[in-house]
Amino acid sequence: MSLRKHFDVGDAALAAQLFGQQNKHLKLIEKKLGIRLGSQGTLIHLHGDSAQVEVGFRLLEELCLLLQEDMPLYPADIDYAIRILSTDSSTSLKDIFFDTVFVSARNKLIAPKSLMQKTYIDNIRQNHVVFGIGPAGTGKTYLAMAMGVAALMRKEVSRIMLVRPAVEAGEKLGFLPGDLAEKVNPYLRPLYDALYDMLDLEKAQSLVETGIVEVAPLAFMRGRTLNDAFVILDEAQNTTAEQMKMFLTRLGFGSRAVITGDVTQIDLPRDNQSGLLHAIDVLVGVPGIAFTHFSDLDVVRHPIVQAIVQAYQRADRRNSEQTHRNAG
Repeated sequence: MSLRKHFDVGDAALAAQLFGQQNKHLKLIEKKLGIRLGSQGTLIHLHGDSAQVEVGFRLLEELCLLLQEDMPLYPADIDYAIRILSTDSSTSLKDIFFDTVFVSARNKLIAPKSLMQKTYIDNIRQNHVVFGIGPAGTGKTYLAMAMGVAALMRKEVSRIMLVRPAVEAGEKLGFLPGDLAEKVNPYLRPLYDALYDMLDLEKAQSLVETGIVEVAPLAFMRGRTLNDAFVILDEAQNTTAEQMKMFLTRLGFGSRAVITGDVTQIDLPRDNQSGLLHAIDVLVGVPGIAFTHFSDLDVVRHPIVQAIVQAYQRADRRNSEQTHRNAG
């Protein structure tokens, strides 16, 4: 069923920001929602499928509220806003976009861009151990890093530990040149990159050199007890069940842990159970532990990444259905 609605911005300057240069913002909304938008002065005419028109009307209301708070509007923000309101039209975009996690050295505002990202950072604030599970590009590691750096700057913790399993840490690693630190460094590079994106180079290097921020392979955690630390375990799908248990039992007083991973990207040998999958089964319902499950709707990288994730998910479903038919 089609519907026509009219939205009045009420202010010419605000309307110009909302419409974008040559109405590019309105054209983007048209494309994403599959409806028609026409403008006349400060008035916007919406026409199309009734459900999508209602989402469009709500979107215009929320975008105006953001603009009134002096938030600059970019095409990516409109894309995120459409995804959020299409999932839950009652959501307040201000509650999400203005929930500042951290302001980087480059004055880059780090804030959630989806409902699940908002849930994720709230879970990190409220729990001792949080699992962030989902596909690439959903901000699992980046937001965890931002929360860790923010906690360090507020002196809520005295150090940050950034940990990753080195899945090739057996024979293949032995053939690489250099000492052990040099051999595992390629596995840890993404964590360094996120750190350097948030802090200026000199500050980040100083924190690493003094041990306030430690980046280490998971194997280095055995036998340690971590007090007063913010610990991030990245690529947790590539831990074994034993490694995951070892990691979680290292946590001491005043510590928090965020474990991130993508269960569709397990690189372990087939006979090894993923520690992340095992933890999901074992730890659900344990007080102080929260699980956040991201989907392709939460991908906040280039739009092509979301399309790629969706394409692979479709292929996995087809393969699963084919395997099931063959077994039958």
